[in-house]
Amino acid sequence: MKKKLKEWLSIQLVKNPGRMVLASILIFNLVFFFLSAGVISALSLQGTEQMSFIEAAFCTVTMILDAGCIQFVVADIGQSGVVISIVCLCVIIIGMISFTGAVIGYVTNYISHFIEHSNAGKRKLYISGHVVILNWNTRASEIVNDLLYCEERQKVVILVNSRKNEIEQEIEERLTDTINRENRYLQEQYGSLPFLKKQYMMFKNRFVKNITVVVREGDVFSAKQLHDISLEHAKSVIILGNDINNTFCKYEHRERLETNNRGNSQTVKTLMQVADITAAEYSDNNQKIIVEITDDWTWELVERIIACKQVDEKCNIVPVRVNKVLGQILSQFSLMPELNEAYQELFSNKGATFYSELQDYEDDVTYAKRYLSTHRYAIPLTFMTCKGESHCYYSAESEKLIHKQEQESDVDFKVNLNKNYWIERKNIVILGHNSKCKDIMLGFQAFANEWKQEGEEILRIIVIDNKENLEKMDYYKEYPFVINTVAADIYDKDRICTTIEEFVDSNEEDTSILILSDDSALNEDIDSVALANLVYVQDIINRRMADNPLFDPHSIDMVVEIIDPKHHDIVNSYNVNNVVISNRYISKMITQISEKEALFDFYTDILTYDMDVSSGYESKEIYVKKVSRFFNEIPSECTAEELIRGLLDASTDCRMPKKEQNPAIALGYVKQNGKVVLFSGNQTEIKVHLEQGDILIVFSNH
Repeated sequence: MKKKLKEWLSIQLVKNPGRMVLASILIFNLVFFFLSAGVISALSLQGTEQMSFIEAAFCTVTMILDAGCIQFVVADIGQSGVVISIVCLCVIIIGMISFTGAVIGYVTNYISHFIEHSNAGKRKLYISGHVVILNWNTRASEIVNDLLYCEERQKVVILVNSRKNEIEQEIEERLTDTINRENRYLQEQYGSLPFLKKQYMMFKNRFVKNITVVVREGDVFSAKQLHDISLEHAKSVIILGNDINNTFCKYEHRERLETNNRGNSQTVKTLMQVADITAAEYSDNNQKIIVEITDDWTWELVERIIACKQVDEKCNIVPVRVNKVLGQILSQFSLMPELNEAYQELFSNKGATFYSELQDYEDDVTYAKRYLSTHRYAIPLTFMTCKGESHCYYSAESEKLIHKQEQESDVDFKVNLNKNYWIERKNIVILGHNSKCKDIMLGFQAFANEWKQEGEEILRIIVIDNKENLEKMDYYKEYPFVINTVAADIYDKDRICTTIEEFVDSNEEDTSILILSDDSALNEDIDSVALANLVYVQDIINRRMADNPLFDPHSIDMVVEIIDPKHHDIVNSYNVNNVVISNRYISKMITQISEKEALFDFYTDILTYDMDVSSGYESKEIYVKKVSRFFNEIPSECTAEELIRGLLDASTDCRMPKKEQNPAIALGYVKQNGKVVLFSGNQTEIKVHLEQGDILIVFSNH
């Protein structure tokens, strides 16, 4: 018996030391209370002759809690015996140590442990309808930031393996910067109003932090910890890939890079765990899982997981091929730099934004014309099928404005459209490299196939990069539109500048220069090569302006990709309008997809040029078209409503064969000074005055 008791005590001390300490304190104090009460009662000295055991116990407790209560036992310390006085003092001193001190110490320690336990993320969160982010990378803070623009208050729970404090600080800085910037914009907007009205408008419309973020440190592969963040009740789960830049050790960085190029087993493992929970009966319906993928191996395994675990209306997995999307975006921006600023708004939850609605399928043109006659606050774009259901896609300032209906309007605004319009040849210089080079080239290849004409070059590209990376791409031999490659590292300034100037001089059309940032560089080297190339190109432009006052600096469009948003202001100081923080686009898309899964198919469609239209389906894209070439006659001053409906009517002229029609919907325009105006809000209140040199933003087949 003694051996078993000793064994039990040994186990409990190891497994539950806190409970054993508390039990010891309670047992000792109970024994001490009863023993003290018995002694005081047994002494039966003057003043305590009639004191019962219960009264003695009460007096013992009161003396321990308040030493002044000794008077209930010893009425007059001068007349009482020494024994009772010593007993009472001993009771007070021992009781203060064993009861008051020990219990307070234990409770204090418990509270500290509770706070520490909560900070460490070990307590279950009872939450629902929230966004869960698993892992952290350079795109993550943008996902959280874009949720600020959602109409409803958002809850975000982030589970990471480490760096909790750093991530919390990064999020706080990013959100604070956005809130301050938006409120400064409001102050400028209301600056001309009287003081009191200005204060009222600022109070009414001020930008506030409508998002609650909880960052927890733990194991993203642990089912328990995933349940602890109520994964089964989340509205969406975003699985991010790990960064390879977050290290200053070159050997560790090289190892990470090699591993990442082969595949991301951590993403696969995380998805398997998440899919197992979200597909269970006890999980909420219509949960969305967005998975970042950067390589073919991971893509193949994710596709197999989808085949096994995808449960309609339960576990909906959306794989986002990061490099492919960014490659398509960068190729589009090189071809049409003005799209950069337009996409920054259209891909976000601010201003003109894409929305999808479940709706019975109709012919795009028929529905658009009928809808536009009674709706002034949204633009219908197209119908697509997602998981067997028909969705209609719109551009609007908010989702509720899609349904805002007004009295039918009979607008008859004529547009003289150039029916033989064809896009002009594009000339592009690519400086540098990144992990998306092949995907960028595929974007260019698709564009060349869609717009090719017999005997004409639609695209001419030269690539300037170091020899090692040119060899990796086999000097771009498989791409016929790449007319030259030049081996030059960042220190070969003369060769870089001479090559660019010769290419610009050999082309009558404008030239775009795409400056890529190496996303596999160490943290300390991020964007350094891109910034150096930017200085070279800016020197070329400055020199030409000095030599020729009539030189148009806009004839050379610079599209500069940067990885770290902190370098944005540096690039802007060089008068570059098209700064592409590539990670932000993925973040904005992921944020929107987490709200509306059907938007994923829409984004895939508009970012993909038609490689082959033999199937009969033509994807729709967003184009920028020069007003001087797109119209036979520049439209007169009008409203956005008139231009949208007039262009749609002109591009779908019933006198033309169906296959020759190219339905075009105006989304906005770009002024010659670079100002971008997207049609959002009341179209009848948006004045449009197109001039020579302006550019129209249109949604069309080609």
